[in-house]
Amino acid sequence: NFSFGYSLVYSSPVLPRFTGPDAEPRLRMDNVQAAWFGSLYSLGAAAGGLGAMLLNDCTGRKLSIMISAVPSVFGYLLMGGAVDLWMLHVGRFLTGVAGGMTAASNPVYIAEISHEGVRGAFGSFPQITTVIGSLALYALALVVPWRWLAVAGGIIPLLMVVLLLFMPCSPRRLLSLGQQKQAEQALRWLRGSSFDIHSELNAIQVQDKITWSQLLTPVYYKPILMCVTMRFVQQMTGITPILSYLESIFAENQGPSHADAAIVGGVRLLSVTLAACLMDKAGRKVLLYISSMLMFLSTLTMTLVFHNPACPPGPTPPNTTTLDSGLQSDIGNTLVGSHQAAAGLIPLISTMVFIFGYATGWGPITGLLMSEVLPLAARGVASGVCVTVSWLTAFMITYVFKHFMHGYLYVLYLCFTVVCVLCLLFNAMCIPETRGRSLEEIEDFYRRGQFTIHQYDQSPPEAKQ
Repeated sequence: NFSFGYSLVYSSPVLPRFTGPDAEPRLRMDNVQAAWFGSLYSLGAAAGGLGAMLLNDCTGRKLSIMISAVPSVFGYLLMGGAVDLWMLHVGRFLTGVAGGMTAASNPVYIAEISHEGVRGAFGSFPQITTVIGSLALYALALVVPWRWLAVAGGIIPLLMVVLLLFMPCSPRRLLSLGQQKQAEQALRWLRGSSFDIHSELNAIQVQDKITWSQLLTPVYYKPILMCVTMRFVQQMTGITPILSYLESIFAENQGPSHADAAIVGGVRLLSVTLAACLMDKAGRKVLLYISSMLMFLSTLTMTLVFHNPACPPGPTPPNTTTLDSGLQSDIGNTLVGSHQAAAGLIPLISTMVFIFGYATGWGPITGLLMSEVLPLAARGVASGVCVTVSWLTAFMITYVFKHFMHGYLYVLYLCFTVVCVLCLLFNAMCIPETRGRSLEEIEDFYRRGQFTIHQYDQSPPEAKQ
């Protein structure tokens, strides 16, 4: 997920270098080409989600993640050595394919290997590493040319493959293949030698593949529909275009681009770390409420900021004072400069609040709930469907966003504000609280319509040794 975060925001510091006057002639982009470069990542991620539908169940979650390194490395090689625009666009698409594959496979893999007492915190780790990857890109972009940013991005997936070689396969995946002994070894590696793994193994329900007729039953279609809707609404908040065009948004308000983007990246890291600490204490729904409210306030503020351009200067009043004209000029310049500085801070602060809210709730919890709520028998395919819908939505919004960048940003931010209200309502009516529940208990919730009432032990496995 470090690579996912790095590639997701790659366009933010790089695009100004392709659209500015100093761009290489064969790589210079107009507004349409820049919109494609910014949005092709999302289209590739949708394709990667479709690929994960097949790979998750055919090869397993772990191998699916490792395979994602192939399009990622080739994509960065194309962008790093680009001599024409098609190389940049194809490279951006390929890194998106890798991002979609990891977005569909990582949450499922982590949920299936995590103990229920710490699954919320562990489920936040992908979002934390995603944010660290984005922050690393912002920091490197301050001192490293854009081609070397691509070279650095190609090294990260190779390191991921090496590290995954030491990780076990999902015990649930192994049990579904009838490999009882390998599943015991994997769970022993994950929980430690002194932990009693037999009760957990016995609780894991291995199911056969579902049929199309079974998909029409509430136990399957309700959680799948909830997750698809949640991923759709998540993207409709505008998070992907905001991250993709972060520096361009600040430039629209005459703010310092590079420093602002790095500051927002730091806030994002702080907020997602806070969410990881609170996930298994405050619960998912509470954090989603807070997240929705913060995003609502920030997008409403941005709507007002971009809807109210600076007032044109009025007529010059008659000179009725004895102040020296030079002093008048200095005072006027000081006041104008102070006003512009204050106005430039409002988008920065509002974006920081938006990112803080998103990374506290709707960022990490959406992927976590997808891996928790989807039925075990359909989790591999259904997670791919969710990711595909999510990134097709992101592609549409990111492409449109670039065309509204000059003069009409307030329209998009107004739409994002309305979506944040829908997020509040959707959380209240459709999302169950899964804190402290095993994956089997969560699936049983959709059969019975309620959770079984008993006291849950949410302590991590080491506390039970």
